[in-house]
Amino acid sequence: MPEGKIMKALSGFYYVKTEQGVYQCRGRGLFRKKKLTPLVGDIVDFDIQEENQGYITIIKERKNELKRPPIANIDQAIIVVSAKEPDFSSLLLDRFLVLVEANDIKPVIFISKVDRLTNDELEQILMYQSIYQKVGYPTEILSVKEDKELDRLSDYFTNKISVIAGQSGVGKSSLLNRLNPTLDIETDEISTSLGRGKHTTRHVELLEIYEGLVADTPGFSSLEFETLELEALSRCFPEMAERQQDCKFRGCMHVNEPKCAVKHAVETNEIALFRYEHYLLFYQEIQKRKPRY
Repeated sequence: MPEGKIMKALSGFYYVKTEQGVYQCRGRGLFRKKKLTPLVGDIVDFDIQEENQGYITIIKERKNELKRPPIANIDQAIIVVSAKEPDFSSLLLDRFLVLVEANDIKPVIFISKVDRLTNDELEQILMYQSIYQKVGYPTEILSVKEDKELDRLSDYFTNKISVIAGQSGVGKSSLLNRLNPTLDIETDEISTSLGRGKHTTRHVELLEIYEGLVADTPGFSSLEFETLELEALSRCFPEMAERQQDCKFRGCMHVNEPKCAVKHAVETNEIALFRYEHYLLFYQEIQKRKPRY
């Protein structure tokens, strides 16, 4: 039974790529009974029914999955934030980072449009870049039209499945078009590809960029912490997670507890104050979240 990867899902069909080609497949009825839905990025076994058509029979175990956009087995999320128009927001960036970390996906940060900054503004962005790199996040700063920097980015895509996340207008579609000019993704408010307009149904599809795959999707449609529990929040801040065991209390939340290693690291500038303040904001937001039944 052949094995392949789902590259696109559209109108109940799944397009499965193998070394022999792409097969248009349907899912077996038993998936519905088990409340399982094949996702783009899934590795699957399938039965070939006739030429280039088949039925998916087995969905292999996933290493991770996102509900919105619906995609599985992601290696990384490339979070694109702009330095200008819209202005850089470390709060929004940290919100994306927490959502990505909560899904066990490795984040990479691209800060776009740096060529529109004054020297003072650029200094500020370089300071943020060094803080995020110190936390452990690869962070690249990009201009709008400087094409020679694109070769530098190729390593981020090679042999990986990536999702691109970021608010409207930060340059996600423009970046993908520059990385692979054959894509011709429209760069309007909502990026549309393959001739789809704003009002047509969105589908998730894996596009080839360099030697890797990128999900053509609007990214996270919700930036709410709908399912993240309070106890898990600090694990989404790597610089806090690594100090957790040094806190006096095992379940330390790094808010009011005495002898907290995280608060000490903030006081000694080992953890950036703005990151800790964002942690407290998200903490309060999750605390106030209405319970779901």
